[in-house]
Amino acid sequence: MEKIRLLLVEDDADLGRLLSKYLDIQGIEVSLAPDNTAALLVLQENLFDIAVLDVMLPECDGFSLAQNIRKKYPQMPFLFLTARKQKEDVLKGLSLGADDYIMKPFDADELILRIQNILRRSQSSIPQKDAILEIGSFTFEPSQLRLNLENNSILLTKKETGILELLAQKPGRIVSREDVLEKLWGQADYFNGRSLDVYIGRLRKLFESDSLIKIESVRGAGFILHTKL
Repeated sequence: MEKIRLLLVEDDADLGRLLSKYLDIQGIEVSLAPDNTAALLVLQENLFDIAVLDVMLPECDGFSLAQNIRKKYPQMPFLFLTARKQKEDVLKGLSLGADDYIMKPFDADELILRIQNILRRSQSSIPQKDAILEIGSFTFEPSQLRLNLENNSILLTKKETGILELLAQKPGRIVSREDVLEKLWGQADYFNGRSLDVYIGRLRKLFESDSLIKIESVRGAGFILHTKL
């Protein structure tokens, strides 16, 4: 079985070394970076399955690094490590597209389980066949993570792709929030629900050029993708 390739961005040198060593023993190949600059350089030279980002970094915080990662490597999942417990920090991290958020101090085995769960969901959320779906004036290629309009192609994240595919499979019908959260996040809790709302907002913006497309929120139920009025 191929090793999981993980980018760990942690400025605490002792924690970084200990965690890297433990993850390596568990079959996870780790590249350790102490800050934003080092992390971006490592990303240019290597391919990773997932990134684990400390929120508190010396040059800039992990949120800024996450924005860079999401822009340049939209298919790569990531999670945050943090000693801060403010709800606002958790919501900010999830709104940036984080797949999970784990508080320090944490158990290394718990981190490994969360990584494995994220990768399992990430792999299962992308279809293997080359289906092309028509959504109004757009064409949607889930397997390529692409939404196309005429000569323009938009590269989606895996979460955006998963949500849109679930909606596009049932046009005009309600897709429940719980179903989306269970399939793409693994559980339907408050923080994941807030993250889902952020992604729905992003998808709505992508479809603004076609007035016939609407993603309707049905209070207490879920979402409906309308492709004509």
